[in-house]
Parts: sequence; C-alpha cells; structure tokens
Amino acid sequence: MPLDSATQRWLAAAPAFSAAVPLAVMRSATDAGLIAGQQPVAGEIRDWQALSIEAEDGWPIAVRIYFPAGAEDDQAHPALVYAHGGGWCLGGLDAWNTPCQQLADATGSVVFSVGYRLAPEHPFPVPLSDFYAALCAIADRADSLGIDPQRIAVGGDSAGGNLAAAACLLARDRQGPLIARQLLLYPALDTAMQSASWQQFGEGFGLTRSVMEYCWERYLPDAREQQNPLASPSAAASLHGLPDTLLLSCECDPLRDEAEEYARRLARDGNRVRLVRLAGAVHGAMHMTAVTPAAWGVFEQCAALWDKPAT
Repeated sequence: MPLDSATQRWLAAAPAFSAAVPLAVMRSATDAGLIAGQQPVAGEIRDWQALSIEAEDGWPIAVRIYFPAGAEDDQAHPALVYAHGGGWCLGGLDAWNTPCQQLADATGSVVFSVGYRLAPEHPFPVPLSDFYAALCAIADRADSLGIDPQRIAVGGDSAGGNLAAAACLLARDRQGPLIARQLLLYPALDTAMQSASWQQFGEGFGLTRSVMEYCWERYLPDAREQQNPLASPSAAASLHGLPDTLLLSCECDPLRDEAEEYARRLARDGNRVRLVRLAGAVHGAMHMTAVTPAAWGVFEQCAALWDKPAT
C-alpha cells in the first residue's frame, strides 16, 4: 500500500539527520517534532500522576501514571509498564504524554511511562536496568497502586520495544516478576540491520540507516554486546516461556522484517502471538495521528492487548 500524500509531505518536510548536531539540540528538536505530529487526546483533559522509583544504583527513576477514561477507583485495573522510543538516546516522558494517555484509553490499562536514563551518558545496560527496576517495583506495589498483579503487561515502541522485549527475557530468566502480556510496537530488535526491509525502506521513510547506526553506537559502545540478547533480543537462543504477545509492525518501516521475524520465532517457540502489520504506516506512527488517519491504527490494534492471541 503506498504512503498517503499527507505522510509523504510530512516526511519531505523533516530535517535531514546530522550526527554533528549537538545531542542536546537533537533531543529538543526530536521532542518538538514528535509532539507536532500528535492529535491531542479527545474529551476531558486528564492529568498524569507522578511516581518515583529507585534504580539499582539509587537513581530516582521518574514514572508517569495515566489512567484510562472512566477508570473506577475501587477496581483493580490491568497495567501497562511502558518504555518510550527514541533510540535509547533521544525522546522522553514529555513527548510521550499524549500517546501514553491514548494507550491507556485504548487498552483499558493504567499506563506507567518509565523515564529511564538515556545513552550515551548511560549506555547499556542502564536503560534496561532502569526499566526492569521500575517493572519490579510496580509489580511489588500492585495493591497500593490499584492494579491487578495478574494483569501486568510491558510494552514499548521502537527502542522502547527493545527494552520491553529484553525485560521479558530478563523476567523469564530471573523468574519474575510475572508479566502477562508484551506489547511491541515496531520494535528495534536486531543490531545487524541486514533485512530486506532495511534495503527497501532504509532511506526516505523517516527512520534511516544512519540514524539507527547512530543510536545503536551510543547504546552499545562496546561492540561485544551486539550479540547479547538483552541488548539485541533477536540474538536470544530461545524465546520459550515468554508472555502472550501483541506485535505491531509498520509496512514502510526498515524495522519491519526483524519485528515480524521475532513474532514468528515467538510462535515457533511455543508462545501465543498476534502479529499485525499496519498498512501504509511508517516508523513512529503513534506520533503521527495529526498527520494521517492511518496512524490511528496503532491505537485501534492496541485495543486487543488483553485479548487472547490465536496462536
């Protein structure tokens, strides 16, 4: 399915990537660009709540809590512990405010958006360690947070999908906490970048090879970690014993093939998986709801998070 004209104009207007741009400037520009593409949450404006969780080294991890529309205080809700995207070195809680509220509404879950520390100041494994520490603390405090400990999901988009997938591997190997679902939105899972979709969509479709290389290099300054499954989940020898999975790929995304192959491997290793390819969508679709109606497909498909996958 070809890109619609609105998406083509959006991509054409995007500034060219340059590694020479100072990281602070790049971070600010990235957040502004993401927010500009978002359609505000419909209806009543609801404030998020703040939570601070201590990392393994004592660092205070900022977490924002978003409640679904119509949430009742006397009910235990499902939860989605969420890692934002941004290549492990860009992005942040502010740019994910609207998408996280939309995820809460779409899934009927309390969303916990985790402000993990960013590379290159904090390379692997710090972002994953922060995300996993937040997951453990939220699971431990389920009763006081008003969430159902049997219905805790992890999720993320792009680099955040990488962290969510890695957290599931970590929880499996450490035997906890219990994760009922994983929600992987166009995740970055393979350092190799050799798939056919990289050849087809690696230039001119938003996420480029040079951007992804920049991000991987900052997240994994030690090249020996490239085959560590906690950094590159596609490198895992086995994907057995993982949660039911909803994985969304985007048709015109260079990460498409690695994401879809991960879904197939999950199924082959005995897990229940629902794989959806979003037609006519590019990487970062959840931030394009003000650009194209196709972007709403992200949230429409996420509504099935708590459904039981068929396979």
